[in-house]
Amino acid sequence: MSEIVKLVVVSPATRSERRYDLHLTVGELKAKLELVTGILVDQQIIHVYGSEDEANSANNAPVASLSSDERPLGYYSLRDGQALKVTDNSPPGGGSYTDQYTDVSQVEKFELTEEEYARRQDTVRAFKERNKMGRFAPRDASEQQAASSTEPAASPIPVGSRCEVDHGELAKRGAVRFVGPTSFGTGSGEWVGIEYDEPVGKNDGSVNGERYFSCRMKYGGFVRPDKVKVGDFPPEDLDLDEEM
Repeated sequence: MSEIVKLVVVSPATRSERRYDLHLTVGELKAKLELVTGILVDQQIIHVYGSEDEANSANNAPVASLSSDERPLGYYSLRDGQALKVTDNSPPGGGSYTDQYTDVSQVEKFELTEEEYARRQDTVRAFKERNKMGRFAPRDASEQQAASSTEPAASPIPVGSRCEVDHGELAKRGAVRFVGPTSFGTGSGEWVGIEYDEPVGKNDGSVNGERYFSCRMKYGGFVRPDKVKVGDFPPEDLDLDEEM
C-alpha cells in the first residue's frame, strides 16, 4: 500500500493539489497548510470529503474531521482523490492571512510612463520597431506624399481586401468586410468594418442589433478609414509569448 496520498486542498481563498505522507500527523499537516492557505495553525478546521465537488457543495456531509493533532493521516484512511476543506475559524482581525490572497489593493501596481516604455528594448513595440512591422513599416513614396499634404486625398478601401489596423502600440491584421455609414458613432462619415485574424474585436459584425457583416464573436470591429492600411498583409504567425 502506498504511503503517499494525493489530495485536493480547498480553502476560502485557495485551491491546490498536494501529496502527503500518511505518517504525517495532523499537527504537522496544519503547519504545511498555513503556508498554502494563509490560515493560522490554531484556527484551521479541516474536514475530509470524498471529492472536490462534494467539498464545494453545501449539501454534502464530510467523511471525517481531522480533529486530533497527534494522529497520523493514515488513521483517517485517506485515499487518492479526496478533498481537504480548510475553514478559517479566526475572529475578525484574528491575524490570518486569507484576505491577503484575494485583496488586490495590497499589491503594488507596476506602471511605466510613455517615455520609460519607449526606452525599453524587451517590449512588443521595440520588437515591431526593430523588424519594421506595423506602423513602423517603411512607407512608399506615394504614402509619404499623401502624409505630407495638407489636404490628403481619400484612399479607396475595397471590401474583401487585406488590411492592417493601427491600434496604438500594436497593429492588428484582418480583412475589410464593410465600408460605409452606420447608425452608431458620433459625427458623420464612413466606418470600416474589420474581421480580425485574432479575437481582438468587440463584436460579430453587428452593433446595437443592426448587422453590417458576419464573423465570429470578438473577431469584428469598426474603425475610421484613417486607421486602416490596405495591402498585402497575410496573417501573422508570431509567438511573442515565448520572449524571455
